[in-house]
Amino acid sequence: MSIAEPIPAKRASRSLFAAVSFTLTIFLSASLLFFVQPLFAKMVLPQIGGAPAVWTTAMLFFQLVLIAGYVYAHLLTRYVPIKFQLPVHVAFWASALAFLPLAAADGWTYDATANTTWQTLELFALGVGVPFALLSANAPLLQAWYVRSGGPSADDPYFLYGASNVGSLLALLAFPLVAEPTLGAEQIGVLWAGAFVVFGVLMIISGLQASFGSEPRVAAASQNDAGNGPTAKQIATWVFIAFVPSSLMLAITTKVSADLGALPLIWVIPLALYILSFVVAFSNKTWISDKYLRLAAIISVAGCAILMSGSIVSRHAPVSAVLFAPALFIIAVYAHRSLYNRRPDATHLTVFYISMSVGGALGGVFNSLIAPAIFTAIYEGYVTLVLIGLLLCLSGTGNTTPRSISIAVLAALGAYYAFNIAPIVFDIDLSVALLLAVLLGFTLALAYLRNSAVAVLVAVTAYVGLDIASNLEDELFQDRSFFGAHKVYDSNGTRLYVNGTTIHGSQRINEQGIRPTPLAYYHPGSPMAQIVESDYGKAADRVGVVGLGVGALACYAQPGQTWDFYEIDEMVDRVARDPELFSFMSECAPDSETHLGDARIVLDQQDFLFDILYLDAYSSDSIPMHLLTREAVQLYENRIKDDGILVFHISNRYYDISKPLARIADTLDLHAAIQIMHPEPDIGYPSIVVIMSPDKDRFDMVLEDTRWEPMASDGGPVWTDDFANPLSALRMFAN
Repeated sequence: MSIAEPIPAKRASRSLFAAVSFTLTIFLSASLLFFVQPLFAKMVLPQIGGAPAVWTTAMLFFQLVLIAGYVYAHLLTRYVPIKFQLPVHVAFWASALAFLPLAAADGWTYDATANTTWQTLELFALGVGVPFALLSANAPLLQAWYVRSGGPSADDPYFLYGASNVGSLLALLAFPLVAEPTLGAEQIGVLWAGAFVVFGVLMIISGLQASFGSEPRVAAASQNDAGNGPTAKQIATWVFIAFVPSSLMLAITTKVSADLGALPLIWVIPLALYILSFVVAFSNKTWISDKYLRLAAIISVAGCAILMSGSIVSRHAPVSAVLFAPALFIIAVYAHRSLYNRRPDATHLTVFYISMSVGGALGGVFNSLIAPAIFTAIYEGYVTLVLIGLLLCLSGTGNTTPRSISIAVLAALGAYYAFNIAPIVFDIDLSVALLLAVLLGFTLALAYLRNSAVAVLVAVTAYVGLDIASNLEDELFQDRSFFGAHKVYDSNGTRLYVNGTTIHGSQRINEQGIRPTPLAYYHPGSPMAQIVESDYGKAADRVGVVGLGVGALACYAQPGQTWDFYEIDEMVDRVARDPELFSFMSECAPDSETHLGDARIVLDQQDFLFDILYLDAYSSDSIPMHLLTREAVQLYENRIKDDGILVFHISNRYYDISKPLARIADTLDLHAAIQIMHPEPDIGYPSIVVIMSPDKDRFDMVLEDTRWEPMASDGGPVWTDDFANPLSALRMFAN
């Protein structure tokens, strides 16, 4: 007996080695896969622009390539003998090395006249497509190889999917919280390339164990017979369930990034929660019973319906973002646990993963391509909430009675009334307290209806329908573009233009047909107006404005001056130049030209020299980071005359970017000053404006107005295309 004992011990050692090596390989692969998403998006922002929809489109690309990777893994494991699978995959890995270090494709340029969505997909495909496809294949491929390795639980390798998702989650969080604040994008890219090489070594080790392993064993307690593939109904169910959390994640990302900024951190948090839900759902350990998970999902659906309401104003955006996080996580866990409970045996795991990836990609297609084409506002989140109601019905409808339906309808009406009508009737502020009160009431009502999925579906659908209907009332214009939702409406004698949750322009209704008076941030005497109203401003030959809005600045134009406007969104230009909506452009600068496209890209392609160049792209809730780097400001400096002036409008609820601007000015030897104005509410909006000039005499002339204060650098890190830390500019963190 003693002679035979080393054999089981040796097998146990090999078994343990297989488990460790495969876990490390799939962990590193997933880490690289999800780390590269925000990394490459950050790298190409200067080339493609910083709209929230850029990230949604990038996610669509990653989801589509994920399908390709899963299909490749399925075909490789199904039709290629095991001894040839490793050489094929190694050749694929070697071809991906040619794309390192990561960078935008040489010669690629953005065309403002072409479709932005397709150009974004092309940019990502040329730059990161092959490495990402290689990494995408590893989750199903390595699990299929592990089945042959003889490792522990080889007949049910889904635990490796948990390790994969842990790697994904850690990588997503590491980028905005660790890598981005400390390293430049180029340095991060080099480290990523090194880790990609290490992955190749681990992948070869794992592949060799599979090549010399045994035939796969099929779990005895499988939901499908080993000889029969999944049915079309099962596959359709997997696709539908996977679609729901993917679409919801993207809808929430779009809303939050439109309100708070198109930044890696804003993109990463919803995606990280989405990935974490896989870790929890695909674990052999039951963290929460299906009964209570379903109740939590119902409450979360009610919460999301309220938070997506058109009545949520911009000052509620941080509160909404915080509340969205647990709701998204709970719904995603519920959906993915439903997938896990319907998983097939290991023989068909590649089909299962392909179905999941197709469902996730369809969520991206719906949010990125279909919704912008068929909806005039951001309604895809509403549609997804209704689909979540249908998902709840898949696990049993419970008892549906006329009483439960009546309660559902009354709950929706009550929530809608309290949130949309009561503030008007009783003249009360739509405060955060009221938001939380309505949220609590509606969630309690749906929790009461938890035993009837149909009633929950009716309540959510009714509230969504009422909210959509209310947003369609009394609007002069509503539409959406790649860059966001647009709305024009009248309120208290003023016509307002809203993009997302931010007012981007206003005009007195009684000034239609005459030369209108600039309002809001541009009222006479405002910091924005002071420059162009000065003697220097009146004598200027050429003025440039980045960020059109409704064109209010145009009414400061003097006879003989040339004004050029730069606007990334063609729909903004259409609104500003429609005299039926706003008349600043038609009355004050009808012959001025609007240069469409990302301002940094367009300015770089021109050789204009301005006396004054206004940079009015930072005053919404979000800030385009690629327009706020040293390279960007250097470009602006190259587009003004030697005694010209740069004017930065940086009024922002959430970000204080005066310090980053002061540091940039110091490195470029530009003289900088700032003015903070708090006018009376009936005069205009509070505003913060920074000016820069390379000419000391010109700068001293401006400082004769004591409302301007010189700015000095605090010596902190300078933001560049390679390195920027937007977290440091958040007002809650800025010091």
